[in-house]
Amino acid sequence: MKPEEISWQKSSFSTGNTNCVEVAVSGDSILLRESDAPHEIVATSPEKLRAFILGVKAGEFDHLV
Repeated sequence: MKPEEISWQKSSFSTGNTNCVEVAVSGDSILLRESDAPHEIVATSPEKLRAFILGVKAGEFDHLV
């Protein structure tokens, strides 16, 4: 998939056009990037992202913010 064909989504909690993490789907991968560094993209699997989100919801990363 070409970069211009990727449909990025950000949280409604993000402020303006900056200061947010964006996600997209490309094939079997979930892509993540920061809005202020859009060319730096991390790919992961849906399973790994799901485990991370469950950890966030459970408060496992609260000490980071």
